[in-house]
Amino acid sequence: MDPVKNPFSPGAGNRPPELAGRDEILRQALLALARIKAGRSERSPLMIGLRGVGKTVLLVEIRKKAEAAGYKTVMIEAREDIPLPKLLLPGLRKLLLSLDTGRAMGEKAKRGLRVLKSFLSGIKVAVGEVEISLDSPAEVGAADSGQLDSDLADVFVAIGEAAAEAGNAVAVVIDEMQYLSELELSALIMAVHTISQEKLPVILIGAGLPQLAGNTGRAKSYAERLFVFPPVGALSREDSDLALQEPVRTEGAIFTDAALAEIYRQTKGYPYFLQEWGSQAWNTAQQSPIDVDIVTAASATAIANLDQSFFRVRFDRLTPREKEYLRALAELGNNPQRSGEIAQMLGVKSESVAPLRGGLIGKGMIYSPQHGDTAFTVPLFDEFMKRIMPKPLQGMVRPHRAH
Repeated sequence: MDPVKNPFSPGAGNRPPELAGRDEILRQALLALARIKAGRSERSPLMIGLRGVGKTVLLVEIRKKAEAAGYKTVMIEAREDIPLPKLLLPGLRKLLLSLDTGRAMGEKAKRGLRVLKSFLSGIKVAVGEVEISLDSPAEVGAADSGQLDSDLADVFVAIGEAAAEAGNAVAVVIDEMQYLSELELSALIMAVHTISQEKLPVILIGAGLPQLAGNTGRAKSYAERLFVFPPVGALSREDSDLALQEPVRTEGAIFTDAALAEIYRQTKGYPYFLQEWGSQAWNTAQQSPIDVDIVTAASATAIANLDQSFFRVRFDRLTPREKEYLRALAELGNNPQRSGEIAQMLGVKSESVAPLRGGLIGKGMIYSPQHGDTAFTVPLFDEFMKRIMPKPLQGMVRPHRAH
C-alpha cells in the first residue's frame, strides 16, 4: 500500500496516531493541573515504565494540555553528563520573561530574575560556566548559598510567586528522571515540598525508568507524600488492537483478527514495537485487509529495524564486560533474575559484579524490581542479546534451582 499514507511513525517520542490505553493517566494529570491552578494541593505525577512504553509521548501530551489550560511550561530531559541546574536555567529564564502582566513585567517576575541570577552565580562554581545571560542584578540572600537543595527551593518559590502575580501557573516537565543524582533529586523534592506548603501554582510532572520511585524514597523519606507514580506499561490486547486498527481504518484499510493476534504475540503489547510492526505491515501489504501472512513477512524487517536502531544504540554504549553481564541475564530468561544467579553464570562471586551491575543501572539498562533481583529496562532486549551474541559465553552454566 502507499507508504506515503502509512499512518504509523515509530520514533523516539513520536505521538502514535491512536493514543490507546492511557486515558486514566491523562485524566489524573489533568486533574492535578486543574487543582494546582485553583490553588489546591495535589501530588505531582511521576510516570514510571520501561523503555518504549510511551512515557515521553505522554509528557508531551500533558505539556500541550497544560499550555491549553493556561500554564507556562518548561520541559527538559535529564542527562547523565549535564547537571540539573544547567538544564533548567535557560527554560526558567524564558518562563520568567514570559510572565508579562500586560502592562509591564510584574515586580515578582523581576524578583524572580534576580533570584535566578543569584542561583546562576552560586552554581557556576559547582558546575562550571553556564551559557546564559541575565542582565538583572542578583537578589542578595536568596538562592545564593551554593547549596542546591535550599537554593533550588528559593528559585521555585520565586517562580511560583511571579506566576501567581501574573495570574498564571507553571508546569516543570522533566523526562528521564532516573538520571538525576541523589543530590539533584533531593533538591527537586525539597523544592516541590516548599511550593506545596506555600500553595504556589507550580507543579512538577516527570517520567523515568522503574527505579525512579525507589530513588525518590532514598533521596527524601517524605517523597511518597508529594508524588504519585502511575505505571506506564504494555498495552492490553484490546488496547493494542485499537492502537493498530483505528489508524489504518482512517486510511480505508483493516487488519484481520489473526494479523492483530500475531502482532500482539510478537510485540507483547509494547507501544513502540506496535508502531514498528504496524508500519512494516502497511508497507509490505499490497491491499487491504492486512492478514497474518503479511505480518509474518513484515516481522523480519521490523526486527532488523529494531536491531539497527532501538536496540543497537543502547548496546553500543556498553563495555565488553557489561555485554557479558547482559548476555548472562538474557540466557536466564526475560523475567527478573536473582543477582547471584547471574554471577554464577559468569563464574564469579556476586560481590565482584556488584560495581558492574551498579554501572548498568546507572546507564538505565537494568533495574532492580525488588532487592536482589535484576531485570532489563528495555523490553525484548533479552531476545536481541541472543541474536547479536548468539553463542553463550564460554563456561557459562545455567544455575541449578531447587524445586
